[in-house]
Amino acid sequence: MYASYFGLKENPFNLSPEPRYLFLSEQHRDALNCLIYGIKEKKGFVLLSGDIGMGKTTICRSLLASLDNSIETALIFNTSVSNIDLLETILGEYGVNVQGEPRTKKNYIDILNNFLLRNFAAGKTAVLLIDEAQNLSHEVLEQIRMLSNLETETEKLLQIILIGQPEIKNTLILPALRQLNERITVRYDLKPLSPPEVREYINHRLKVAQGPGSLKFTRGAFGLIYNFSEGIPRRINTLCDRALLIAYTKNLTKIDRKIVRLAVQDIGIDYFQKTMSLGKKILARLTNLADAGNS
Repeated sequence: MYASYFGLKENPFNLSPEPRYLFLSEQHRDALNCLIYGIKEKKGFVLLSGDIGMGKTTICRSLLASLDNSIETALIFNTSVSNIDLLETILGEYGVNVQGEPRTKKNYIDILNNFLLRNFAAGKTAVLLIDEAQNLSHEVLEQIRMLSNLETETEKLLQIILIGQPEIKNTLILPALRQLNERITVRYDLKPLSPPEVREYINHRLKVAQGPGSLKFTRGAFGLIYNFSEGIPRRINTLCDRALLIAYTKNLTKIDRKIVRLAVQDIGIDYFQKTMSLGKKILARLTNLADAGNS
């Protein structure tokens, strides 16, 4: 609702994982390159991990948008499923109709294997991307390992990318999943953005939205956004979106520390989980200070 007021084409801080808004920090570029490398070199398994809101799904969507017609993809995002449900969903994602087929694990694996062999004969690569992999049960993870056994004499028929929160790494080191863990040879763990990257991230999203228009962030605002977001993209989006809304309602075009503090109060300090205790102290102290310097 505030986009036109600031001279923007659209809201630059939506939470949806839009590939064109992907900010390629050095590590996000490395993460994307790791996924591409795993697919092109047919490494079998790739693991992309990172905390909530780090941009994993956006990287996944960007990867899908970058792949050509030589690669067949299946994207799974509902991971609270059984073995049968998983196989059925994978086949559906590949466009394989199993209606009327016996709903058994063996039958579905045979159908999938036949599809992969046809795909391989056509000179194509099959990629399976599983988002929110930390929610997969041990039984389903073991089933996924078994799928990696579908192969020709020379290479794997299915390239599997697991994308999940840090908990997936703790799950994979369990003795029962040792075989799967040892097969994952390409891994990348996303970390939060640095203070300079937070500024670049905000400016990037404004540019994609054809801005900044009349909008201006002060240096103090950038610093405070980093402090409360801790460099996590989703938190940055949430905080900036609320800051712009507040500025809009006040007929302002400059986002300074005061506007950011109001946005934090409006959202609720409890949203910023890791900074909750410190944040309450900082916010209380800053609220009593007059804006000065870079504000």
